[in-house]
Amino acid sequence: MKTPRIRLGNDDAWVELIQTGGDNQTGEENWRVTADWCSWMTADFPAYLSVQEATDFAARMLSHLRQPSGQRFSAAVTSGRNNPLTLTAEPVEDGYAFFVHLTPHGDDNVCHLQMEINPIDTTELRNMFDALQASLMVTS
Repeated sequence: MKTPRIRLGNDDAWVELIQTGGDNQTGEENWRVTADWCSWMTADFPAYLSVQEATDFAARMLSHLRQPSGQRFSAAVTSGRNNPLTLTAEPVEDGYAFFVHLTPHGDDNVCHLQMEINPIDTTELRNMFDALQASLMVTS
């Protein structure tokens, strides 16, 4: 079984969302959000999401990537207070650049990290989110 994860970016700037385990009693899943910007600014923190929230996030991203409108769009991992990650995609040529908004302590505007990720080709993005969605289907 492949671990559900997605990593966007390159060696200079990247963000990753990965499932690290779960609690069978509560149904809550343990995830980690890790990000790095030129090794100057890093983030690494737990995120408590359900498989359904991660699946819905992948589906929302794929809905924009399967039929690109050429418009900016945004998707949060979850709309709940514990949202750890929001991606805003800006169209650039044949792909999208991302503005990443990380909130390690929920929707706390005091403690957050924003970073930019260089453009990624739309087909490559679609493949990454397809792989995330497929790995989530196996775990649910």
